[in-house]
Amino acid sequence: RILSVTMARCHLVRTLSARLAPRMARSMSSAPPPKIRVLVSATTDPFFNLATEEYLFRSGDVSVNTLFLWRNEPTVVIGRCQNPWKECNMQAMDDKGVHLARRFSGGGAVYQDLGNTNFTFLSSMENYNKERNSGIIMKGLEKFGVKANTSGRNDIEVDGQKVSGAAYRLAPPRALHHGTLLINVEMTALAGLLNPNKLKLKSKGISSVTARVSNLQSLNPAISHESLSSAVVDAFCAHYASPRLEPEMLDASALQQEGKLAAVYAEIKDKMWRFGETPEFTHHIEGRFESPLPWGSIDVHIQSQKGEIVEAKVFSDSLYPGLIDQLAAALHGVTYDAHGIDTAMARLAAVADPAAADKAHVSALGDWLKASL
Repeated sequence: RILSVTMARCHLVRTLSARLAPRMARSMSSAPPPKIRVLVSATTDPFFNLATEEYLFRSGDVSVNTLFLWRNEPTVVIGRCQNPWKECNMQAMDDKGVHLARRFSGGGAVYQDLGNTNFTFLSSMENYNKERNSGIIMKGLEKFGVKANTSGRNDIEVDGQKVSGAAYRLAPPRALHHGTLLINVEMTALAGLLNPNKLKLKSKGISSVTARVSNLQSLNPAISHESLSSAVVDAFCAHYASPRLEPEMLDASALQQEGKLAAVYAEIKDKMWRFGETPEFTHHIEGRFESPLPWGSIDVHIQSQKGEIVEAKVFSDSLYPGLIDQLAAALHGVTYDAHGIDTAMARLAAVADPAAADKAHVSALGDWLKASL
């Protein structure tokens, strides 16, 4: 009888286990995956995209791990504390229609065009892990047979060539990790716009660090903004064991729908933000004029604050000292750009001696100064 009871109990346990096991498995498998969100910009407006990133950092839900993918039309993006006249060839940018944008975070100057894909990870400080984020990017590259590795604090490299640079912005409880992926960037433009032609320049800003870089398309022609973005989204969703999400597409209509985003957009596009935050610096320009008439060497020191010339000192062995004295006064108070130089030259021409060769010298001076910006 005892044996019969024992056998009955064992049978009951086996029966309950058999019934409960599938329920437990279903319960475990139905546990919600970590909350994630994927955003992709449908516009190449650099001010919209940078504003969206800043808006996400300021107001985004950091309990949701967010991936934002975007790219810009030709733009040089400088760090918050940088001097655009030191980092960029401003005249070349103006000639080629390249935007200047200043981000709210620090770091160096970068050139971006449609051959460059930008990624942004937003999370809470508790969930922040830059190695994990870099791993997601590298996993996306693996789809194209590209084996990449991290280098230093910020970069992703392939065979010693930098293909991605990144930076981090931490303000508890918020954490942002953003970077670039060089797919098919116009390297000649990159070099020409980020290597200004200046004789001497001293600045209180942060100098950018140059590095050997390589385009990912040279490793696999199948890599494009669209294909790599798709691969990174796949890797992002797979890491968080989430079904493949369809990205939320963003465009300029969001500015009408979200007032906070519109406010950030206006802030980041404002000329005073882009140029007026420039640190005080001295620009030292030296040259020698042989035409229209030989009139010697010239040595110009320009003190600039917030994008405006606040003081200029001019030294020269010219035989036209009146013109040299008037040049310093003409430069005072104008904006430190081509338009400001034109304004200064108009002032100078108004007081130039018509009996001398001053008028021709004014034109030559203006062209030289603008080329030296």
